[in-house]
Amino acid sequence: MKLVKIIGSALVALSLSMPAFAQQAAPGQPDQVAQLAEMVGLSETQQSEIRGIISEMEGEIGELRQSAQSLQQSLQAEIKADYSESAIRDNAEKLGDVTGEIAALSALMQARVDAVFTAEQRDELDRRMQEMQRQMQQQQQMMQPGQ
Repeated sequence: MKLVKIIGSALVALSLSMPAFAQQAAPGQPDQVAQLAEMVGLSETQQSEIRGIISEMEGEIGELRQSAQSLQQSLQAEIKADYSESAIRDNAEKLGDVTGEIAALSALMQARVDAVFTAEQRDELDRRMQEMQRQMQQQQQMMQPGQ
């Protein structure tokens, strides 16, 4: 049960940390906050609160992702015959710091969103995540040769 909750929370956090996730959806499709609202029965107030959390944090997370991408490119550029170990280590350390901050902000956003849910909504989300996990396991088993 603990693993399912972690996986479910990670899926929610991942989907919530996507840039501009709350505002952009395919034409005619509900955004992911609306989908979550339908899944667990969020009120309009809860949806608004979640969108506020996301919009408050997505800018900072997006900037950090761009920074991480730039650092990754710098790190890759140092892979050459006349490499500089200190440049590689400096870029790697900076990249680690940035990815650590992204992880921290994503976890904070996840915790803030989780705090918006009622106990019943958390239970329903857990139930749905368990069902999704069960379905994924069944699909994986069906795809394994010799089964």
